[in-house]
Amino acid sequence: MLMRRITVAAELADHYDIAIIGAGPAGMSAAVEASLAGATVLVVDENTAPGGQIYRAVTRHSRGHDDVLGADYWKGASIADPFMAATIDFASSTTVWSLDPAEEPSAHATIGLTLAGSARRVEARAVILATGAMERPMPVPGWTLPGVMTAGAAQIALKSIAAIPEGPTVLAGCGPLLYLLASQLLKAGADITAVLDTADAGQRLRALPHLPAFLGSPYFAKGLRLLVDVRRQTRVISGITDLAIDGDAHAQSVTFRRGRRSETLPVRTVLLHQGVIPSINLASSADCAIRWNEHQRAFQPEIDHLGRLSVPGLFAAGDGAGIGGADHAAVEGRIAALGALSDLGLITQGEAETRLAPLKQERRRYRRGRAFLDILYRPAQQFLSPPDDATIICRCEEVRAGQLRQVIELGVPGPNQLKTFIRCGMGPCQGRLCASTVTEMMAEQRGVSPAEIGTYRLRAPIKPVRLSELAALPQTEDAVFAVTGRRPEPSTNPKGPNL
Repeated sequence: MLMRRITVAAELADHYDIAIIGAGPAGMSAAVEASLAGATVLVVDENTAPGGQIYRAVTRHSRGHDDVLGADYWKGASIADPFMAATIDFASSTTVWSLDPAEEPSAHATIGLTLAGSARRVEARAVILATGAMERPMPVPGWTLPGVMTAGAAQIALKSIAAIPEGPTVLAGCGPLLYLLASQLLKAGADITAVLDTADAGQRLRALPHLPAFLGSPYFAKGLRLLVDVRRQTRVISGITDLAIDGDAHAQSVTFRRGRRSETLPVRTVLLHQGVIPSINLASSADCAIRWNEHQRAFQPEIDHLGRLSVPGLFAAGDGAGIGGADHAAVEGRIAALGALSDLGLITQGEAETRLAPLKQERRRYRRGRAFLDILYRPAQQFLSPPDDATIICRCEEVRAGQLRQVIELGVPGPNQLKTFIRCGMGPCQGRLCASTVTEMMAEQRGVSPAEIGTYRLRAPIKPVRLSELAALPQTEDAVFAVTGRRPEPSTNPKGPNL
């Protein structure tokens, strides 16, 4: 039986055994595993098709002789094909704006979502968060100019509509994705002037003890080929200690410093990237325990060996639970699904352990040497905590670094209290573009670890939702009467009358 596509909110069932948020490698793999056990499964994703960021649009493309995305991208088809054939409900173009855990052991978790202009609440016995990663913000002078975008956004354009940047392009930042995108854009014919590597050069010696483990990683050979490929085709400059983008109405030049030497390059497009961090907003809003990962310099949810979060009935898998890459995410998705199936009694504990054993071994293989990459590509402190007071930190509210430092100096306890002074983190993005920078700046100014500072505490709705969408939520007659003072007219909607 083929996957059932849900196109309007009214088509959603009221209850599912397992709801999976995210249709990347972790979410798709979890869905297939759960459906094979006979569970009723709902998968929701904001994109129009499954694949997530790494395998974006893989179900819509066919591999040709002019392939620019690389062999790793097409591995996504081996996950997407069984996903498309699984007995599941799949709601694409769907925004999840709330997650309420079960209040007692016999109850179900509730997900608030919006699809096709209408909001719905759906219950699930277990919820797997496969929300993936987000790019760590890289606030530098001029990063809000037109013509400046993240590497991830450029990759979305490349995978979705085969679009490449116009004119001279500079990639700046650090992390494996920076080099992967450079390789893909060069193959697609983009004019890449230079790759400016801003990784903290002082971390290289600290990464060396982890090199032997990385030599046995499946990522070693791929990474080496990627570095050689990019350096062969364009200029790569390491050890960048300062970076600024200049222009009037559009990015026109990039000025950088390496040691005592400063250089300016003319540009039309600048792509910024300094690694990825787990997307923790849903886990945080559900009051799950969050911890600081010093190696990855990011917060991530606390999970056990099966992906269970600290709140019963909730699981996390893939990069949303800790950065590990696409192959690692696919394995973690299957592990989380087996954990949920076992907890729900849909498979026996013995069956779960038998199927988990090879998956745990595979997960260990993909984790080999991860610390080497995390330390080697750690962003330099001046890019985590911008020294220029004029640099915009919160794009939504146009809060600058100097304003943040003034408020921090007043002694605010943490990021949540800081919000009330200057609204930093209260815009439409809910802090996704400033949270990590605010934490780093507070930690630096106080001389403590970011673990002591914490991050924004989120509440629903964690994504913008319209009043008209909320008004479309199915309501009971008693609820309508409590608000309006009158009984609703008889409704033909099988889901019940609306407010």
